[in-house]
Amino acid sequence: MTHENIAGQIGGHCGFPAIGTRDRPDVRPAPAVLVSTLMTTYTDTNPLHVVIAGGGVAALETMMALRSLAADHVRITLLAPERDYHYRPMAVAEPFSIAHARSVALVAIAADFDARHVRGTLAAVEPDARRIVTGDGEPIAYDALVIACGTRTRRAFDGAITVDDRSIGVTLRGLIQDIEEGYAHKVAFVAQTQAFWPLPLYELALQTANRAYDMNATVDIALVSPESAPLALLGDGISSDVARLLRDAAITFHGSSFAEVSRGTVTLGPGDGELRDYRVVAMPALEGPQISGVPTDPHGFIPVSSYGAVRGLDGVYAAGDVTAHPIKHGGLAAQQADVVASAIAWRAGVADEPKPLQTVIRGALMTGRETRLLEAVLGGDGAYRSKATDAGPANPPAKIVAKHLGPYLADGQRYAVRA
Repeated sequence: MTHENIAGQIGGHCGFPAIGTRDRPDVRPAPAVLVSTLMTTYTDTNPLHVVIAGGGVAALETMMALRSLAADHVRITLLAPERDYHYRPMAVAEPFSIAHARSVALVAIAADFDARHVRGTLAAVEPDARRIVTGDGEPIAYDALVIACGTRTRRAFDGAITVDDRSIGVTLRGLIQDIEEGYAHKVAFVAQTQAFWPLPLYELALQTANRAYDMNATVDIALVSPESAPLALLGDGISSDVARLLRDAAITFHGSSFAEVSRGTVTLGPGDGELRDYRVVAMPALEGPQISGVPTDPHGFIPVSSYGAVRGLDGVYAAGDVTAHPIKHGGLAAQQADVVASAIAWRAGVADEPKPLQTVIRGALMTGRETRLLEAVLGGDGAYRSKATDAGPANPPAKIVAKHLGPYLADGQRYAVRA
């Protein structure tokens, strides 16, 4: 089993040049919980055209799962502005020279699954016409559309060192050097209110503390979070284990704190005092991509059914960080993608009726000493049942928990993976 530690891919919009439209076939009834209408069966000579907008975990897992389920009954176009897929989960280890992120050319991945990759941005969806409009203003027809464009980012706190998985190595390496050389003695890792997936912040705090210990450097490290306890959202098993790790590393946890940051001072609200003269590290705030014609919540994220269907838009699905799910996590994105792929394959008449999403969060927490494997299963009461176990010294887990994408990335000898 593979595991992942990073929230998910923080991406942008997606699109591609225009292709010809074609008439939609007749529809047949479907369960109302899934879609309002269904296509008739598609064949290898009349394939259902699926446009997948995105170049991250959710988009690639959807493409791979759909090809596995529907074979030649679907024609896939992968719409993404990026040239490469960036294998980012290992990025939290880059400042400590433990590991580095890798990149794989999207055109090569698409070719391996008989899909077409076209670079561009997704600007709008016109559901009545069953087409999208790219950032260049070109209309593109679809039979089914999957929106997996990820999120937009912005700085959460002024004056903080803002890190994300695209630039974390460069951004944080200077701070680590300052700690090692005795120039930085206080560091606060601060989670914003809308953290979504704060695990990388815990990893950075733990790795920083352990690196400082190894270098005989004296540093006061604090972790500030609106959570009542470390990773409390994921249940008592994980929370208690992470709390132990923080204590062992002499990291002070300030919970239930809605922080404000100004000139090295972290104000702990409500009424819990201040941390003065700290270097502050924070993850960016996330926002949805705001695609015209697509319903969103106040933060720009897309509400979906348990089958990934965008409410009110027949034939349109969403998966990954772009959805309104409160947790942004690559393993969850892959689960959503698998459900969406099964729904589309069923829509094409070549698969069994899909099952709704059953949320299971799996991750690997890197501490700079040990790697802890985390698993949280969402129960019917809306709470997670969780546990943390030791990964062991041999055969460390991969970082992507995905049925199709994980094995694909693990097969480095077959696929052209660039460092």
